[in-house]
Parts: sequence; structure tokens; C-alpha cells
Amino acid sequence: MNSIQEIIGKFKLNVLHIAEVPESYSSEVYKLTLVDQEDVYVKIPFNKDKLFREYEMLEKLTGIIPVPKVLDIWDGDDRTAGALLLSAIEGMPCTGVVDQQLAYQIGVVHAKLHNVTMPGYGVQETAGFRTLEDNNWRLYIKGNFEKWQEPCQEILKPELFAKCVAHFDGVFAALPEPDGPCVVHMDFRPGNILIKDNQVVGIIDYESARAGSSEIDFTKINTYVWEVDPRVKLPYLQGYETIRPLLDLERVLPFYSFYDAFCAVAWCRKRGLEKNKAYLQESLSVLEKLVGD
Repeated sequence: MNSIQEIIGKFKLNVLHIAEVPESYSSEVYKLTLVDQEDVYVKIPFNKDKLFREYEMLEKLTGIIPVPKVLDIWDGDDRTAGALLLSAIEGMPCTGVVDQQLAYQIGVVHAKLHNVTMPGYGVQETAGFRTLEDNNWRLYIKGNFEKWQEPCQEILKPELFAKCVAHFDGVFAALPEPDGPCVVHMDFRPGNILIKDNQVVGIIDYESARAGSSEIDFTKINTYVWEVDPRVKLPYLQGYETIRPLLDLERVLPFYSFYDAFCAVAWCRKRGLEKNKAYLQESLSVLEKLVGD
């Protein structure tokens, strides 16, 4: 709580109440009620790159899709990465039942996000936008997988690890040509989709967003929405296609479900196995299912 008190001072806020927002997996997020009864949010990112990544994406997407407004930014010091002061969106995370009408809307908004073009494949960092090596999306994906092998090998059973390495080559080679570069959210899941009266009113959490191919951005919608109720997949796709064409998802989804789960194992290794036990187990189950262990 000490860091939030310091940041409240930096933003010169008169605060009536502070509430920590749960399930903010990478950053610290606080909901502040000010003395005039206005609600705002403070987001303290894991590192400074994430601070500027979220800031730049929110500025870019304002007026295109519903996102929080950046009210202020503090670029931190030697102890704290910095913080964003964000407006509140009146809505709740879309973690309940998604009907066909809502699925259609989510598809439209997701496509509008992907319709924002970028100058190259890459990611925002503290010093500015860094274009990927050779501006090559495929090389980036393959490089990530190779980087994650060492931490994953420490956790996965030897047979499962070997199957994962062998599995990658086959599904990677089957991918269609990437589209983009466009904005990809990288964590487009129900918890980051805000709704009110069965309407999409906000998309939040851009600390991992970057310029990529849209193919990477369907995994969590598939896992947490389409697989829960397959009937809402078609309305989502119909909504999406009113804005832009889809890639061949039948070729995309099997790869990225595997890639996402493998990444998650490495992420849990880095951020703490005990603290992220449930997420680790979920990811291991996905890998075991996909590679036939």
C-alpha cells in the first residue's frame, strides 16, 4: 500500500477510498474513489516498458474502440516503474454468460482493434517503438518458443517436453501467411472486456499489446468463450467479418493454443510457481491434451 500512497501524492489526488483490484496478474491496479465521488484507476506496471506500452496503445486506440482515458502518467523513479491514472468505465468484466448478440459485438470490437495498422511488426518500449528483427513476425514467434524451452524444460516431464518441441515444427509449418502489422491485444479475454446492459463498453489492459499478426489474438476468446459455448462462435465471426476478413482460424487456433500454453509455463516459472499454481496446471493440461501425452 505504500507505493499507492506515494503515487496518490504524485498525482495530487484527494482520495476517499482505496480498493485493490483482484486478478491483475502482472501489474498492481487500484480503484480510487475521490472526495468528489469520482472513481479513477491507478495502474502500476511490472516494468517501465509496460508503462509506456499501455500509454501509447491507449492514446492510439482512443476514438476507435472504447478504452479508458489516460488522465495522467508518472514515469517513476529508481524504486517504482511508474503509474498511469485512468478514467473509470462504467461496466463489469464479461465473465458471465455470453449470448449471441454480445458475441457479435465482441467480434466487431475485436476487428476494429485489428484494423488499426502499424508501421512494422514490433513492440513499444521505454525508448520508443522497437521493430522486430528483419520485421519478421514468423522469426519472432519461433524465437520466443526457443527462448521458452529452457524454463519449460525445468518444469515439464521429459517425455512431455520432447513431444512439445517436436509438435512445434509441425503446427508452425501449417500456419497461413500472417496479416498485419496491426494492433494485437495479446490478452483478449472476458476479464478484459467490460460490458453494461449486454453491450460492450470497454476493452482494458494493453500492457502486453504490440504490432503483430491478428492470428495470435484469438486464443483466449477460443478457450474462454467459444469452447464454453460453441453456439456463440459463429455470431462472433459474423461480427468480426463486418469490419475485416478473418485468417484461416482452423489452421491458426491449434498452433496458438499450444504456443500460448507453452508460453504460460515459462511465465509461471519466471513469476513464481506457487503463486501461479492454478494457471500453471491449466497450461500443463492444455499441453498434455494437444500433444497427446
